[in-house]
Amino acid sequence: MITIRPMRCAVAAAACAFALTFSFAALADDMASFATGGYVRALRTPEMMHKIDTDGDGTVSRDEWIAFQEKVFAMLDKNKNGTVDAKEFISHSGGDLVSIATGGYARGLRSAAMMHKIDTDGDGTVSHDEFIAYQSKVFDMMDTSHKGMLGKEEMFATGGANTAH
Repeated sequence: MITIRPMRCAVAAAACAFALTFSFAALADDMASFATGGYVRALRTPEMMHKIDTDGDGTVSRDEWIAFQEKVFAMLDKNKNGTVDAKEFISHSGGDLVSIATGGYARGLRSAAMMHKIDTDGDGTVSHDEFIAYQSKVFDMMDTSHKGMLGKEEMFATGGANTAH
């Protein structure tokens, strides 16, 4: 019995270590649980990188990312009151968002599922602060090198989420 107890503790410790390692690794680039697949696939494309990379240096800085997301929010907030309700968020009328993004990105973002993920207080609207906080988390998830910029490797990393179905 004495040898079984230490063995059981060692197995339990190993299982915990494995579970924690797996959990943290999954969080590093598991945008599938944080965003919808359509949003992730449409975001991680050369076309979107080109649109966000305004200085053309082949990377997307945090400032470029936030500036792009500010433009997106401004286009979603049709009545300019600082919040976007479901009608504004999900509405696909007008091509204004497509003028700064891709059609795939616009479709991936403007879904009820994405609105629900971004609406952290559950009030049925997405505030400017909620939108920018969400997009900042997306950037942080993608910035696996923690350099404050996304290179092609990070922008196009998919963890399998960008594969064709």
